[in-house]
Amino acid sequence: MTNSSNKYILLVITAALISACSVTKKYERPTTLKTDQLYRDQSSSDSTTIADMPWNTVFKDEKLNALIQKGLDQNLNLKNAIENIVQARASLRQTKLAYYPTLQLDASATHNKQSQAGLNFPAGININTLTTTYKLGASTSWEIDVWGKLSSSKRAALATYLATDAAKQAVQTQLIADIANNYFMLLAYDKSLKITEETLKSRIENVETIKALKEGAIVTGAAVVQSEANQHAAEVLIPDLKQNIRETENALNILLGQAPGPIDRGELGTQVIPEKIEIGLPAQLLNNRPDVRQAEFNFRVAFESTNLAKTYFYPSLTLTASTGFSNLELNDFFSHSIFYSIIGGLTQPIFNQGLNKMRLTTAQSQQLQAYNNFQQSLLVAGQEVSNALYSYQMAVEKEESRTKQIAALEKAVDFTQQLLEYSSATNYTDVLTSEQNLLSAQLSGVNDNLQKLQAVINLYRALGGGWK
Repeated sequence: MTNSSNKYILLVITAALISACSVTKKYERPTTLKTDQLYRDQSSSDSTTIADMPWNTVFKDEKLNALIQKGLDQNLNLKNAIENIVQARASLRQTKLAYYPTLQLDASATHNKQSQAGLNFPAGININTLTTTYKLGASTSWEIDVWGKLSSSKRAALATYLATDAAKQAVQTQLIADIANNYFMLLAYDKSLKITEETLKSRIENVETIKALKEGAIVTGAAVVQSEANQHAAEVLIPDLKQNIRETENALNILLGQAPGPIDRGELGTQVIPEKIEIGLPAQLLNNRPDVRQAEFNFRVAFESTNLAKTYFYPSLTLTASTGFSNLELNDFFSHSIFYSIIGGLTQPIFNQGLNKMRLTTAQSQQLQAYNNFQQSLLVAGQEVSNALYSYQMAVEKEESRTKQIAALEKAVDFTQQLLEYSSATNYTDVLTSEQNLLSAQLSGVNDNLQKLQAVINLYRALGGGWK
């Protein structure tokens, strides 16, 4: 290269380094994000949150914790999420290497033969037109990151990697919640089945009692038929409960990454939840919720893609060099056969059919979409926290009333049965009604307990717990 071209390239590089900061921008979290009042009817200045608790301290049931650990080890969706991280890490590693020049090694032997047609040589002269050229060389190419093109690509790859890591964490938190929810649902079905079987046993005994009362002319045949119908009403609940138990066990096994089978479990009445439910501040969702963090990393990818699109409007500077040996003979291949070249190339886009404008417009639009998704993820997170917290509060609110209702109905059943057996002050319809109401209240009490447990699980996941 001439001195004038060297000066020109140096001038371009200097000007580029001065103005490069105006081509690409540094990422900053948008200040327009709305994090206030994400939790409906909740205001707190305390940053303490159950999301910071490890999952094995939130749940006290050792059998549940063993299932969760097995799920974390074997769940296939979680394994796929981990493989996504492996792929993103490989891509990130490749973008880091883009800063370095490429290097290629070339070795060749070329045979050339020229045609003798049309050549007029004196008689007796033998012209050898077959030649062999041996060549061994190396070449390198390096694109100087003048406008931040490679830097933006690297930052985009890093954000993609972090997004896949956050996605894996989101899968993990959901997996923990799904295992716990299904486990407690299974315990609730067990409890409902136990209550129903005990009720059925009592109603079978009632049928015999009513038959005896009929023989004593205390009740009519209608009462006997009603008592039998009451017995069958309890019987018909049992197959459905058993089916629910079997299907919930199978669903749990899928989460555990194993074939269907029985699940070792405890009892609903022994479950313990954290004494104090703390939700922290809405802004903490930005760091605690994996899906919100994933949405922000996706926004950062779109942000860097816009940066990258801007760099295509500016010239690219590439340096290439090659060196090696070339000779017609192998015996003196390394003697007087060295060659080399150094080339500096400057490419300035002038007209490319609107490709650069299209690329920038598309990137800016995708960046706006990514921002909207980011904000949407926050709103959804706030909704989930609000719903789970309210569900927990309503379950707690029902506890005392449900306990009193069941106690009153148990007394009502005893009183009506005694009145029926020892006097004519009542009829079997009263007994039937009180028994049906008691069973319904007992099953509703089981559902209330399940609602409370699942509300805590869902609140824990909604706040971003389970991945730390």
